[in-house]
Amino acid sequence: MPEVAIDKLVAIDRMEWERLFRGYLGFYAMTLDETAMDRAWSEFQADERMHALGARLDGKLVGIVHFLEHASTTAPDVCYLQDLFTEPAARGRGVARALVAAVVDAARQRGDSRVYWVTHESNATARRLYDQVAINSGFIHYQIPL
Repeated sequence: MPEVAIDKLVAIDRMEWERLFRGYLGFYAMTLDETAMDRAWSEFQADERMHALGARLDGKLVGIVHFLEHASTTAPDVCYLQDLFTEPAARGRGVARALVAAVVDAARQRGDSRVYWVTHESNATARRLYDQVAINSGFIHYQIPL
């Protein structure tokens, strides 16, 4: 099995990143207009507030992860893993696991106290991995759309 290579996304990755991100959005029945896509890509390229990494197999971009760091009232800064998506054909090859590990490494280097994320309870495939690499804290996620 080929080794998964993880690196920052660069300008030449834009089209493939967008294809994968649209796959992620489609999974959650979400859409983004071009302005929002451009804003996200711009933030990732600045690599200051929001960060993005890509996973490659045989040089082809097959997975993406987006994350950000923020302050916490109860601990040093924390890292929120916001989006993770692996191309369906590449699933089961360690891509998602490598992306999570890369975010954990980045958070450690920044001195963050933890990495956390949410997923839908119906996302059984991802949850099988998440249950292996993280602790389910038992918290329930609420939100108010504005």
